[in-house]
Amino acid sequence: MINFAARFAAVCLLFAFSTAAAVPAPVAQGARQVPLSQQRAIEAAARRELRSFGGRTPIPGVFIALYMPGYAPYVKSVGYANVPAKAPFKLSDKFRIGSNTKTFVVTILLQLQDEHKLSVDDPISKFNIGVKVPNGNHITIRQLAQMRSGLFEAYNTPQFNALKIGPQTKVAPQTLVSWATMHKPLFAPGTKWNYSNTNYVILGLIIEAVTHDTLGNQLRKRLLQPMGLSDTTLPATVAMPAPYANGYGLTPKGAWEDVTTEIPPALTWAAGAMISTVPDMKRWVKSYVTGTMNSKASQRDRLDFLPTGLGKGLDFGMGIGRNNGWYGYTGGLPGYNTAAYYMPAKDITLIAFVNAQREQPFPGAANSIIRDITRIITPNNVYFGGVPEKVMQY
Repeated sequence: MINFAARFAAVCLLFAFSTAAAVPAPVAQGARQVPLSQQRAIEAAARRELRSFGGRTPIPGVFIALYMPGYAPYVKSVGYANVPAKAPFKLSDKFRIGSNTKTFVVTILLQLQDEHKLSVDDPISKFNIGVKVPNGNHITIRQLAQMRSGLFEAYNTPQFNALKIGPQTKVAPQTLVSWATMHKPLFAPGTKWNYSNTNYVILGLIIEAVTHDTLGNQLRKRLLQPMGLSDTTLPATVAMPAPYANGYGLTPKGAWEDVTTEIPPALTWAAGAMISTVPDMKRWVKSYVTGTMNSKASQRDRLDFLPTGLGKGLDFGMGIGRNNGWYGYTGGLPGYNTAAYYMPAKDITLIAFVNAQREQPFPGAANSIIRDITRIITPNNVYFGGVPEKVMQY
């Protein structure tokens, strides 16, 4: 049995290997194909990273999607979505997107600010979230979203790591927050950057306190239904809606085992429980980077970037990362490692969904594939270019 507590705490982040083409999206008339030399380089890079981050055998697979103006979408399945069936990835396959969930949470908060129901500079003590956060009168919503609260990571607490986690495990978000706040803050609010999922558990609770509704309902009403993201959900159970890409984890002996349905959503909730597809995430990443679902004023708050201190030009806003012209987010939890980025200057969207959580060494499997692809398609704008190789996870 995999120690899921230890694996999830790392988020701060038997078969023949093959390549198969996924069903392509409709092609605009006159669109060019991505040059064959670039296609081959992208596939070779993906194979290399799957081997590098694998166990006795490579990571089962990665689903890559590249959308560039004037070109037909380049959508490629490398490896397998289902190992026993030797099945390639499909556009309709669903993945657990992990911390990409946070981008949805921030957008709801910005909408609530637009509606004058809160301000991102409100202290969190203003909201009755069912648990007391020490020093909450000096911690703001903005600081939570920017990972500058100083709050301890809930998934690194002894209580969380003592859990015997199974598919039916349930822990209230207030309990997770209480475990985290038993620990001394890492620093005074607003003075440093440190990735802590505790921040987003609290933000989910604030949304529910302000709206008097569930986070799941608010996601559906405000974002998923209006945007037609019909394959994106905040699940209530561990079941994956079909069709889906299977998620895999390494056994102690370095073999791959299926862990698709062993991650109870109650544990990750607002910090990382959502499920989506490549087509939905293609639309979503461009939407939140450009601010189509909130006002221009609130978008300025989202894009209030500050340095993380982790490397040159690696900045973080309200639930959004930025480096070398690329904006977006990544996510990881047992079975899945997802990355979705958008470059406004060139209107390029790049997605890499890996069906295993391999986030170390830096920058992890999905982000390493993203980095390698940007070296090929935008050599003057390499994501993670110039960032030192230290353990980091957006």
